[in-house]
Amino acid sequence: MKAKEFLGKEVKVKIDRKLGSRHPDYYDTIYKVNYGYVPGVISGDGEDLDCFVLGVEEPLDEYIGECIAVIHRTNDDDDKLILVPKGYNYTDEQIEKEISFLEKYFEHIIIRKED
Repeated sequence: MKAKEFLGKEVKVKIDRKLGSRHPDYYDTIYKVNYGYVPGVISGDGEDLDCFVLGVEEPLDEYIGECIAVIHRTNDDDDKLILVPKGYNYTDEQIEKEISFLEKYFEHIIIRKED
């Protein structure tokens, strides 16, 4: 399943890097949002499909949210979903600000659902 197929859908994810936690390999990187994955859905990198959870200000174990965008890395084969509480919306600029702590290291574009 491609990441774009999740746009506009409710998605259940497991959170493995909670808000405020440190990256396991790059200790100076602190997660400014909850970050997790869709169990059993494999991304282009051969790992579970990752996601950022925006609009929730507490550490989570799992989450069900609406996919409003996909971060498509143009120099890496690892797309990421952007999940928010149902009814929330973020501009591309707001998304960039929220995820920059990690995505500043990668070239990417934001993909939205086509109307």
